[in-house]
Amino acid sequence: MTDTRKIAGLAALAAVSLLATACGGGQVGQSSGGSSSSDNKSLALIPGITAEPFYISMQCGAEAEAKAKGYTLKTQAPQKFDPADQTPIVTGILANKPAAVLIAPTDDKAMAGPMKQLKTAGVKVIEVDTSLQDTSVAESSISSNNEQGGKLAADTLAKLVGDKKGSVLVLNTTAGTSTTDAREKGFKEEITKYPNITYIGQQYTDNDAATSAQKVTATLSSNPDLLGVFATNLNTGEGAATGLRTAGKTGTVNLVGFDASPKEVSDLKDGSFQALIAQDPGTIGKDGVDQAIAALTGGSVTRNISTDLVSITKDDMDQQSKYFYKSSC
Repeated sequence: MTDTRKIAGLAALAAVSLLATACGGGQVGQSSGGSSSSDNKSLALIPGITAEPFYISMQCGAEAEAKAKGYTLKTQAPQKFDPADQTPIVTGILANKPAAVLIAPTDDKAMAGPMKQLKTAGVKVIEVDTSLQDTSVAESSISSNNEQGGKLAADTLAKLVGDKKGSVLVLNTTAGTSTTDAREKGFKEEITKYPNITYIGQQYTDNDAATSAQKVTATLSSNPDLLGVFATNLNTGEGAATGLRTAGKTGTVNLVGFDASPKEVSDLKDGSFQALIAQDPGTIGKDGVDQAIAALTGGSVTRNISTDLVSITKDDMDQQSKYFYKSSC
């Protein structure tokens, strides 16, 4: 988000307390591992939001790799995908001084200042999932090829639509989110290849499922020829499914979601979604730990790493189950 309201001092203190009391169990906002050793093998993970299956899956991958490599990993996530919530957690991290921080910045500009503070303090910064516009802060950025994911969504939706004529909508999260903005960009470029489909643009949902549902029902009223919706992340997809269900348009309007949460997978199975574009968050977490260790030990660091994306439909979902996201580790 682009909210720049000031963060109260008490919020920073609370973030320090929450980070210090983390425990194992697999949920984002909880952590595993013990105290850092004298040579500082302590890592921290700051996802974009708490309790979201994508970030839980990322945490699981990061925790497993850290343990295998002899490092500890503590995780603390904001309650909202918002720099105002994420900033005090970053501030709190400075008090604990981990060797490296894996972070999914919640705004590609607003999080630059807090993340630069980590770098200035000697903490290695690794971006996972999202990234800053300023490429000088992080040692490495690991993410899905989100623009390509948007193109894959456009091709998938066009295949579902066939030769029918009509309009399609993109539901985005918040402006300034690098991953979802790239998905919309890829979709917008690719959908022009299909002359029977009219792209009516994107609408922002503030990453809120209820808002997403409202946007869908409103668009159906103003665009009765709506053939499809591409929802750029988990929350917008679940909200879009609700909106189509409420309007009695499930299956009639093709819904392509991004991500593969347990709820989305269930909705794909029952026909609420027609396709999902799934990422590989566990590998993003694993690669993030590997790049952090390389940066700390003088190993070879790769500046940008792209992970797999796959289109999943009801017909092939059993074969693609390895891409389904976790709700716990």
